[in-house]
Amino acid sequence: MQTKLKLYNSKNRALETFDPLNPPFVGLYVCGPTVYSEVHVGNVRTFNSFDLIYRYLLHLGYKVRYVRNITDVGHLLDDTAEDRISKKARLENIEPMEVVQRYTVDFHQTMEQFNALPPSIEPTATGHLIEQIELVQTIIDKGFGYESNGSVYFDVAAYNNHHNYGELSGRNVDDLLSNTRDLDGQSDKRHPADFALWKNAEPQHIMKWNSPWGMGFPGWHLECSVMSTKYLGKQFDIHGGGMDLKFPHHECEIAQNKAGYDEEPVKYWLHTNMLTFNGKKMAKSEGTGVTPREMLTGDHPLLTQAYSAMTIRFFMLQAHYRSTLDFSNEALQAAEKGLKRLMVALNSLEDLAVSETSTLDVSDMHEKLYAAMNDDFNSPIAIAHLFEAVKWINLIADGKETISASDKEAFTKLLNDFVVEVLGLKNESNNDGADKIDGLVQFALELRQQAKLDKNYAMSDSIRDRLKEIGFEIKDGKDGSTYTSL
Repeated sequence: MQTKLKLYNSKNRALETFDPLNPPFVGLYVCGPTVYSEVHVGNVRTFNSFDLIYRYLLHLGYKVRYVRNITDVGHLLDDTAEDRISKKARLENIEPMEVVQRYTVDFHQTMEQFNALPPSIEPTATGHLIEQIELVQTIIDKGFGYESNGSVYFDVAAYNNHHNYGELSGRNVDDLLSNTRDLDGQSDKRHPADFALWKNAEPQHIMKWNSPWGMGFPGWHLECSVMSTKYLGKQFDIHGGGMDLKFPHHECEIAQNKAGYDEEPVKYWLHTNMLTFNGKKMAKSEGTGVTPREMLTGDHPLLTQAYSAMTIRFFMLQAHYRSTLDFSNEALQAAEKGLKRLMVALNSLEDLAVSETSTLDVSDMHEKLYAAMNDDFNSPIAIAHLFEAVKWINLIADGKETISASDKEAFTKLLNDFVVEVLGLKNESNNDGADKIDGLVQFALELRQQAKLDKNYAMSDSIRDRLKEIGFEIKDGKDGSTYTSL
């Protein structure tokens, strides 16, 4: 009998049965990227993990509203850091919103390559400034926020008199209040652990807006409290993100929501784990920071070859989303071979000869696959069962086992459901030539986009005209350029 879905709730540190607040509807919020540079592989792992979760919930028949934000406000991540979007704009002598547009398009293109479904709603921080200002005022009115020199801070000590700041991350608020390091701007705070709801903008700060407290910009944590509740309600089912966001970002979200809306915002908190490369933390400064683009092209000193998007996705799915994932060439090459083996077997299903009876127990395979995914979306166990299915396919093809017509139909549907619909894997072997052509045209479009950014319009027009000569019509839109074959 099929078990109920269970998931690991980071807040309660336990595996819990999934019971949506308003079935069959499910609200899912995932913290999206800050669009100041190319998305990194760690982001891709997180978003692929939540794509798997989204896909499986849809597969189970839930009506899921998946909200994933775009952070297009140049936040300060602490009181000393420079606004990342403004810094990029200053270095390249362009508008901050040019930075935002460039890397939002890049993010969408990257996730499309990895076959991630788009979210139901993708709100932006700059599109919700009024709501953020309103929440800040509400928090002040309820006694959990205070204004200081044009900035507004959340009063952690006042909040902790009524609630438990640290409930998600397990941190002790007394330690936070006494041990937080000194930073510029701390003199404006009542307590070192207080965090910014609204920051006063220095004259040189580019991205700033008017507010009741003067010109400034919202705190980093504020947008997610506002956008999640606007589109999913003051209480919703699942909030996800990388484990690096658990503290302070998600901890602060909980505090803001409870202070402002008097509600426990989220029923289940889900967090993905981190990436390493050859056992070392992925970081540019260490030489182990590899971008998705570098993995797809093989253009990095640590890589011995290029890897397809589906190979990388499949590799990521071979580890549980809560486990650390270690990249290496050997592991990626093994994933490449495994994926090919899986897809070859899937393609051969329709050619299997049928018999009057089956030695294959399709219902057993059905139960195993659902049991794996219902155990906190355990994709590595599900994949192990899929390779059991591959062995059966090969045995049937060799005439060593048998399958009936009805079982063949059920088996084919089951495997396609899990490989294509749930795991989101595309068969690259059947479309190798088309993928290469698409890759070349996309590369030409990227060169054209760079030419336009460099104001080299002659080069941009030349690329467009040359592509048209060889049979590709280019269309420019607000989300970038697309092509169609003539």
